[in-house]
Amino acid sequence: LHVPFAPFSRSEKLGRIADFTRSFANANPSNRPSSGKPGAASSESPFDFSLDLDTFPLANPEDDSSFRLVDAKPPTRPKFGPKWRFNQHRPQLPQRRDEEVEARKREAEKEPAIFKSSVDIQPEWNMLDQIPFSTFSKLSFSVPEPEDILLCGALEYYDRSFDRITPKNERRLERFKNRNFFKVTTTDDPVIRRLANEDKATVFATDTILATLMCAPRSVYSWDIVIQRVGNKLFFDKRDGSQLDLLSVHETSQEPLPEAKDDINSAYSLSVEAAYINQNFSQQVLVRDGNKVSFDEPNPFANEGDEVASVAYRYRRWKLDNDMYLIARCEVQSVVEVNNQKSFLTLNALNEFDPKYSGVDWRQKLETQRGAVLATELKNNANKLAKWTAQSILASADLMKLGYVSRVHPRDHFNHVILGVVGYKPRDFAAQINLNTANMWGIVKSIVDLCMKLNEGKYVLVKDPSKPQVRIYEVPADAFENDYVEEPLPEEEQVQPPAEDTEAGEPNGTTNDVEAKETETQT
Repeated sequence: LHVPFAPFSRSEKLGRIADFTRSFANANPSNRPSSGKPGAASSESPFDFSLDLDTFPLANPEDDSSFRLVDAKPPTRPKFGPKWRFNQHRPQLPQRRDEEVEARKREAEKEPAIFKSSVDIQPEWNMLDQIPFSTFSKLSFSVPEPEDILLCGALEYYDRSFDRITPKNERRLERFKNRNFFKVTTTDDPVIRRLANEDKATVFATDTILATLMCAPRSVYSWDIVIQRVGNKLFFDKRDGSQLDLLSVHETSQEPLPEAKDDINSAYSLSVEAAYINQNFSQQVLVRDGNKVSFDEPNPFANEGDEVASVAYRYRRWKLDNDMYLIARCEVQSVVEVNNQKSFLTLNALNEFDPKYSGVDWRQKLETQRGAVLATELKNNANKLAKWTAQSILASADLMKLGYVSRVHPRDHFNHVILGVVGYKPRDFAAQINLNTANMWGIVKSIVDLCMKLNEGKYVLVKDPSKPQVRIYEVPADAFENDYVEEPLPEEEQVQPPAEDTEAGEPNGTTNDVEAKETETQT
């Protein structure tokens, strides 16, 4: 009695009457539509009726707060399927570690990191030119095959057992404190001084400096190269303790590193750690049975009786023009015998410091997804890998070995393990990372041509810390002289310093004796 009835057809769609999946016990009753009668849906509803509380004593107006009237229009058609089913009413999961990293990354993109210049620009320096990296991408220059002028040092054989290392049978990285490693700049090299005096070339550099120039467009951090024009010759130098002696880590990554210099994951701390890892790795993967391959001359930087790291210096000459040659000191770290022929190797190591920064855990992925690990390293360390490849090509190494070295624990930056070693042919790897040899030499040739137009004197080429460009400054003749370490010369090479007013414009007592000798030769 008193219950209305509305006829309907089977073809008509019926909406939901009430939604029992959500609780509205605490909802505000004043937000519900009302017609002034308890239990009423709407004044226009065909079911507009009022209940007699005497007939239905349970229909108390205070109890109707637990009910909710729902819109009667048809619901949207769901996309049925397993994905839809399992996504319905999924509980909120706790935020994952990689999501935290992504959140920090988005914050970092809003506030770009500010890097410091590798060298303090002095007010008396005169800026001569500013070259954006965009101009480098269009350059191309082909050089003929180089010739070896001299080979120095001795190489130990590579231990092939390291090729079989996996994360499951990792090896602890050893320390080689007694072996001497040398980072000698161009004008402090006695062999280059000798070759300069013999007029063997007009441009002199090292493989590290050339690789820095060749891969400049990939660099993010600031670096600097000292350029000295002496007579008709050009010397590319690095400052002692320069950034070029270290190895950048995470340079091209979007994930910012901690800014505090004393943090073990800061850019500076990681670069020191990477240099330490590379030195030890390059000596651990050798056979070390005393069997060595010796060359024309011994290590030019070692004293008699010193224990020297396995390294060979190839002094090589390239023809840049009809009357312009370039000599560079190139390094290889090991040798291996293949089909009764000796092949030269370069040895370098990538280092993992904390998987949450790279997003890839080497211990889990290196064996099954090595390509993904390498792709991540190419994204985060594009400049470093390109420089290693360029140095291998300059030295004409037959193979470049890349080691994967990780911390024992993410917070322990003193102890490391080797998780794997992979070998690549330098030119094949260059093609894989889109490193164009003609473009590399085009960059070097353009900078050499620019510097040959400068007057005699000292200059510095600085990568801008915040923009993709380099600047050339003219600096005083005594600039950086406190950064150089005076190396005693053999008696036959020692010359008297020239008078103060020399053609080279260098004052008395400069540490780079090659300039004094060059002036004396011209006179």
